[in-house]
Amino acid sequence: MEFWRKKRVFITGHTGFKGSWLCLWLSLLGAKVTGYALRPPTNPSLFNLCKVDELVSSVIADVRDSKSLKKAMSAAKPEIVIHMAAQPIVRESYKVPSETFAVNVMGTVNVLEAARAGKSVRAVVNVTTDKVYEIRSGVRGMRDAGFKETDALGGHDPYSSSKACSELVAQAYRRSYGMNVATARAGNVIGGGDWAVDRLVPDFVRAVLKGERIKIRNPKATRPWQYVLEPLMGYLILAEKLYRSGDKYAGAWNFGPDDSDARSVEWLVKELCRVWGGEAAYIIECGQQPHETACLRLDNSKAKKQLKWRPKYRLGEALAKVIEWTRPYQRGEDVRKKCWQQIEEYMK
Repeated sequence: MEFWRKKRVFITGHTGFKGSWLCLWLSLLGAKVTGYALRPPTNPSLFNLCKVDELVSSVIADVRDSKSLKKAMSAAKPEIVIHMAAQPIVRESYKVPSETFAVNVMGTVNVLEAARAGKSVRAVVNVTTDKVYEIRSGVRGMRDAGFKETDALGGHDPYSSSKACSELVAQAYRRSYGMNVATARAGNVIGGGDWAVDRLVPDFVRAVLKGERIKIRNPKATRPWQYVLEPLMGYLILAEKLYRSGDKYAGAWNFGPDDSDARSVEWLVKELCRVWGGEAAYIIECGQQPHETACLRLDNSKAKKQLKWRPKYRLGEALAKVIEWTRPYQRGEDVRKKCWQQIEEYMK
């Protein structure tokens, strides 16, 4: 991945879980990274644990602040922009819909405006989600085909809808201004160092470290789970292709696992309990829950064929990597070294 050496990269959302992993990876590759985001959304956070601000130029600000964003991007003079800043939690979007739309839609507008104003940007990757698709028949079963990039956009909840809107914003800028922008739709990302509230794997880690049982909702809900480095590799490949070949690679891309790794919530928790061992256990929450799609799967054939990207880890391996990261954290060891070790292993 010699391409990234000395490349100027601007990452929004760099203090988040995926953003921190991406900064660590690009620092290994020798890129010159500027990050733009609010302070880390959790405590602890991967960003602080790994001292990511020692590795990148970090701007703590809001993507809703268009003036600040333009100023930061103008100073950084990036060649590549990877937009990851978001309000990313489905259930939180029910509580704060206005904030969710402001961050996820107008935040995207502001990023693209800042990139358009500068003359240095040659490629933009707008990171969205597998949840941007319209559910065609109400409840989608395991026998249905995974969503393709050509399927209709939709979104039942404010989060999903806002991310579908972000896709349309990127499409409008591409068509109206000829911007070299692509959108990347990943599955349910898991990995070491995720402390987000109301996410399955972080909830599991918090529970086992406290000696408690994890509470799960919607145990039969099926998701395309994947290790964090899988979609990040997709973003890096896509950004390089955009940079080298222009709008040939613009548009939407799915970076999801193979169908065999679309598993239920309960299957995943049972496997985590087995791998962790000891007294790890779970209980199912009763009561009414906000609407969430029953089954999500992504068709990754386009990325496989045109980008030569493909998942490297099966789901069992991905879960083992989560535990492999968590054990050193539990012992108070340097987790930045563990992140870099996992990245180097992945690149092999």
